[in-house]
Amino acid sequence: MTTRVASTAVRSAALLLTGSGALICALICALVSSVACAPESDPIPDPGVPWSLALERAERISGLRYEVALSLPAALDAPVTGSLIATFELSSEGASRPLFLDFAQRNENLLSVLVNGVETPPVVIDQHLHLPAERLTAGANRVEIELIAGNGSLNRSADLMYTLFVPDRARIALPVFDQPDLKARWTLTLEIPAAWRAVANAPVEEEVEILAAGEDRRVLRFAETEPLATYQLAFAAGRFEVESAARGGRTLRMLHRESDGERIARNAGLIFDLHTTALAWLEDYTGIPYPFAKLDFALLPAFQYGGMEHPGSIFYRAEALLLDDTATLDQELRRASLIAHETAHMWFGNLVTMEWFDDVWMKEVFANFMAAKIVHPSFPELDHDLRFLLAHHPAAYRVERTAGANPIRQPLANLADAGSLYGAIIYQKAPIAMRQLERLIGAETFRRGLRAYLAEHRHGNASWLDLIDTLDALSDDDLAAWSEIWVEQAGRAVVRTVLEIEDGQDSELALEQEDPAGFGRLWVQRLRVRAGSEKGGSVGFEVDLDARRVRVAGGLPAPDWVLANGDGEGYARFEPDERTLGFLLRRIGALPDPTARAVGWLGLWDALLEGRVAPVELIETALGLIEAEPDPQVVDRVLSDLEELYWRFLPPATRDQVAPRLERILWERLSAAPEITQKAMFYRALTRVAITRAGVDRLVEAWRTGVAVPGFELSEQDRIALVEQLAVRGIDGADALLEQQRAEIEDPDRRRRFEFILPALGSNAAVREAFALSFADPAQREREPWVLAALSAIHHPLRAPETEHLIGPALELLEEVQRTGDIFFPLAWLEAVLGGHRTQSAAAIVREFLDHHPDLPDRLRGKLLQAADPLFRAAELGG
Repeated sequence: MTTRVASTAVRSAALLLTGSGALICALICALVSSVACAPESDPIPDPGVPWSLALERAERISGLRYEVALSLPAALDAPVTGSLIATFELSSEGASRPLFLDFAQRNENLLSVLVNGVETPPVVIDQHLHLPAERLTAGANRVEIELIAGNGSLNRSADLMYTLFVPDRARIALPVFDQPDLKARWTLTLEIPAAWRAVANAPVEEEVEILAAGEDRRVLRFAETEPLATYQLAFAAGRFEVESAARGGRTLRMLHRESDGERIARNAGLIFDLHTTALAWLEDYTGIPYPFAKLDFALLPAFQYGGMEHPGSIFYRAEALLLDDTATLDQELRRASLIAHETAHMWFGNLVTMEWFDDVWMKEVFANFMAAKIVHPSFPELDHDLRFLLAHHPAAYRVERTAGANPIRQPLANLADAGSLYGAIIYQKAPIAMRQLERLIGAETFRRGLRAYLAEHRHGNASWLDLIDTLDALSDDDLAAWSEIWVEQAGRAVVRTVLEIEDGQDSELALEQEDPAGFGRLWVQRLRVRAGSEKGGSVGFEVDLDARRVRVAGGLPAPDWVLANGDGEGYARFEPDERTLGFLLRRIGALPDPTARAVGWLGLWDALLEGRVAPVELIETALGLIEAEPDPQVVDRVLSDLEELYWRFLPPATRDQVAPRLERILWERLSAAPEITQKAMFYRALTRVAITRAGVDRLVEAWRTGVAVPGFELSEQDRIALVEQLAVRGIDGADALLEQQRAEIEDPDRRRRFEFILPALGSNAAVREAFALSFADPAQREREPWVLAALSAIHHPLRAPETEHLIGPALELLEEVQRTGDIFFPLAWLEAVLGGHRTQSAAAIVREFLDHHPDLPDRLRGKLLQAADPLFRAAELGG
């Protein structure tokens, strides 16, 4: 029940002003004194969260609890004020030295600090709050802090605020021990405007309405949490609507800001069902009931990620879950996989958390690996092995083939650099490796090992080596040796098909494996090799690829084609023999099933990038596939690659020649597709590639009428996306269309996004350039998905010649983008800037930047090499 009382003491910004002169003088004196007197054996830690500091604190501290109380103002320019109380035990030896909390703000943000009841001048040096040894004691300690929270990780807008603390951004807002192996129990209290709603990790324990400075306010006290790492702490508060549903004996809540009631009605039930399915599957697989007190989820506009797995309070990008009725099959699959992924994190990452972020991949690999299994029942008609292949291999290969490739498990000296660990190797290659491990030791042994691992480390921390030890005890295989190649090192094998034909009839078939880095490594894996002819069917062979050369079969009738990775479960750069390569280019559609055609296409794509196939050859193969391929998953993959082939690898003159046929095929398939998901797939591909006058005019008409073809009406999201595509084509009257679209957008969050990116869409090149350069201001980069959409429009291939000179300034911002942005932003920034370019001069700008910045951090250099690899290859192939 909610009660209403009068507030006698409400924190405000006045606390900052009272006695500020004396406070600043005291801080300066304390800072000088601390630097002068700090013992040499206890130097001030480096900025960030160094591993050495984390290790030392983990040995000293136990029994950690935090109480956090924050007052969230309605006014965007007012500070978030509050308090933090940390209680913990210190070992006897640990109490004899200073202790450091992580806090990446100024001294002035700390209004008062009490250590064990004694007022202590706040001294923040190199992002660490210094707690003097003389204030500490062996055993129980209590640190009480009044503060102004840092805004950098609070993600504030006019009527919305949400935290995003992964991987080390809790310290930007609050003074904490910001490391994953110091899990703590948290008690959170929020004071918010009365019209707002809030969600956090734990259930609301008490709710009180107050009157503060003439404003109706609401105070929410949340129950104490289970042990959580700092990056898992979360709250969101703002103008939300709340949907609830009873499923599986529990109540789930969804907070959202969507103004379209039909959109909510269309999606809400399925969203609740998908969460329920994931929870039930994971409870059965792990043998552990859902390990947290409740499960809510907040749908946030312009959220930086698809989702973030905060225990009890998952945050999602609203657009990823609230799909239009014109959604593609891929969008529906991505939504189901995203929900399964974030739900799996409740066990893998939240219940058991990595000790240090060098093992961040562990939580992501199991979330993706389990998600691939969980979505099966929701899409019974789908070939899920094919789905796994297409969802993981192309993205992993895209990184693995570059000079910036990284291993799955990477060393990490400072948590400040943890964001650079993320990418396709963690999210896509790691699940492939885990699938290989499951095949190696057996599915049931694998499951028993995971159950034992989760039970042993429940609500604690563990490392990859802990899991390997658990699995090793259940298996006769040398898992340490397997891990060294698959997990600890970057790269993929080159696997060549060797086909020797005698007298034009009988053949000998073998596979050869090579380490492209020249280190002589072997990627041991089991392959199913398939060979066949267009008229004679196909045969398959199980092969253990455990040597440099492995004989597959002899005395075979000469095949037309051989696929070394016939079932799609192997991982390598599979190089087909010349006979097979020619067949795939001419007759790939004749392969007997979708998996074979998908594997064949991936082989052709690698062959293009390695220079074995010319772009003009592959475009013909792609056109044939999208014209006739019946499987929507294969079509979707080919369409994605065709778009890159079309814009990046074809010279403009060739593109102009191909465009009429490509557009005709897409219009025909759009019109003939029997299901809305397939119509949506062809429609969206068409909007991204159409350049002929006739094709663009038809799209303009679709925007005006709201109907692409009979049976396919455009949603508001569809019309927004379409007008953005029309604008970058420079059509007559584009600015008027943009203004009309802006006026017609009903949802306020969608309108704010559109208004933000408008300068990138308009016809004035000077305005677009000024907008691109404005991103040097960190405040302009706060809404990262909006920034990426704007950059992609500015650097669209049709505008690339006039924006090439903007590549250099964007690269110069790279280190600051990493420092101020969230974990996926640096790579996405690079891909948005470079994605539309294909010329040798653009490639030269990137190479010159690399040459002139020899001190660029290695991982950031790797991200740039990953993003620039397609540009380098396109330039080499004729850009």
